[in-house]
Amino acid sequence: MKKNRTALLIIDMINKFDFPGGENLLINTEKIVEPINHLKKKAKIADVPVIYVNDNYGLWQDNMDDIIKVCKEGKGRSIIDKIHPEEDEYFIVKPKHSCFFGTQLEILLHQLGVNHLILTGIAGDICVLFTANDAYMREYELSIPIDCITSESKEDNDSAIHIIKKTIDADLRDSGEIEF
Repeated sequence: MKKNRTALLIIDMINKFDFPGGENLLINTEKIVEPINHLKKKAKIADVPVIYVNDNYGLWQDNMDDIIKVCKEGKGRSIIDKIHPEEDEYFIVKPKHSCFFGTQLEILLHQLGVNHLILTGIAGDICVLFTANDAYMREYELSIPIDCITSESKEDNDSAIHIIKKTIDADLRDSGEIEF
């Protein structure tokens, strides 16, 4: 039997929130920062890789510091200050909604021997949902702590959770119940 090797994905938390609906998403994102940071601490204690996967904001050089600097100029500064990537964590830039599309994520996961993903971040109804679907299609085991994802509205987030429950075999529970 293959041993589970888990990775924690933090999706799009480095964000400018400067788009239509961004203000609502920013308010909702404040609520998930603490649970994500708690999971991140548990992951690091258990030697589980932490991987930030983030929109590129037109910065194709894959430079984490440049993306963080640009995003801090937007409304997301308070979020970024609380959940900033650390030096020993991975940072991958993505061009579209799914963390797998057009990125080196799958290669990294393979090299790390990962077969179980914990997905966190924003937006639950777009980037988290699309990533969950792509991970499911690649036969990764999935956990999606429902207190660690959010969308512009509760209804949008609830819809995403409903779709994930119905179509993707993911473990959906609160982050406090996730063990590494």
